[in-house]
Amino acid sequence: MRILFASAGNFGHVYPLLPLAKAARAAGHEVAFATGEQLHPALRAAGLEPVAAGRSVPEAFMEAVRGSACLEHGEGDGDLGAQDVPPEVLADLHVKVFGSVLPRWVAADLAPVLAGGSFDLVVYEALNPGAAFAAHLAGVPAVAHGVGVMAMGPEEARIQEELLATAADLGVRVPGGQLLALARTYIDICPPSLQDRGFLAAPLPRVEQRPVAYGEPGELPAAIRGADGPFVYLTLGTALGSVDVLRTVIEGLLPLEVPVLVATGPVVDVADLGELPERVVAAAWVAQPEALKRAALVVQHGGAGTTLAALAAGLPQLILPQGADGPANAAAVRDAGAGEVVHAADLSAGAVTAQARRILGDETYRDAARKVATEIASMPAPTETATRLPQFTT
Repeated sequence: MRILFASAGNFGHVYPLLPLAKAARAAGHEVAFATGEQLHPALRAAGLEPVAAGRSVPEAFMEAVRGSACLEHGEGDGDLGAQDVPPEVLADLHVKVFGSVLPRWVAADLAPVLAGGSFDLVVYEALNPGAAFAAHLAGVPAVAHGVGVMAMGPEEARIQEELLATAADLGVRVPGGQLLALARTYIDICPPSLQDRGFLAAPLPRVEQRPVAYGEPGELPAAIRGADGPFVYLTLGTALGSVDVLRTVIEGLLPLEVPVLVATGPVVDVADLGELPERVVAAAWVAQPEALKRAALVVQHGGAGTTLAALAAGLPQLILPQGADGPANAAAVRDAGAGEVVHAADLSAGAVTAQARRILGDETYRDAARKVATEIASMPAPTETATRLPQFTT
């Protein structure tokens, strides 16, 4: 069987699907993976055939800006940055990007790829519905693959409305107005105890699958490898990094007098953090699976991949939501008793110090995280899901 996986062009969207893609290939299926070209080196490193589909989120925002009302009235140009756009306009652009621009690009790019029956099944990331539209138009069965908590807030509801309009414009009939109804089933890697109650109650076929953290192999920095005892691991992911936020958080962690390992990601230059205390080690890239083996606390932005990986390792978390799915994941971790949250409006060095000290000093947070880790370990592995994929083609 020939299977096309498809994700939006960001590490946090591609990596959650790689365990199943690799398991499907190991099971003897021919596997290709469609995403933005910026992720193709990672796909090749994983031994998968890359297919170009879609473009980057910044490019999509510029496309949305070019057609926005503010430009029509002469209030800006194509060089506008996010800081130059009023919040209400930025919110509208966000809806346009994820509800129209990106899904249209992906659907157009995948149309020739899926033509002529070259693939038997499409496994698409649930946040990449353009692939579902392309599969529907080509008559290819599709399966949705989740990346985390499926909460529906006001902004998500607006994006859903825009997506339904986009689907209608493309000639895609969405059963009952439910976008996930385009899929034969939904592969859910979020442990049930954390998943949105309303989503679990929805009449949607679901397949549970254990979240498996994917990361390129590597060693931790020598200064951390040689340190005695555990450390705090700090990351804002690969898309939402901020020099100012990282500096504030580092300042807040210093009073704890423990080593701090900082992964700045591709958005922040390590040099921009300035001179750091000896016990703070910063690197652009960190072998996260290795970091999670020794960390005592994970301080992060609330991305689904990092959230689930830390929980699978039984680690408590201090989450600093920076947008996207951060608030939903943060709420799920807090409600499970496995961590605390400091929202952007409340972020300060003092708040970080207080919450991090609270977590490290109370064993109930680690106990709650270990409870979720046990739940995750009991979920079916990607290899089990791979054996079921053929049944979704009929």
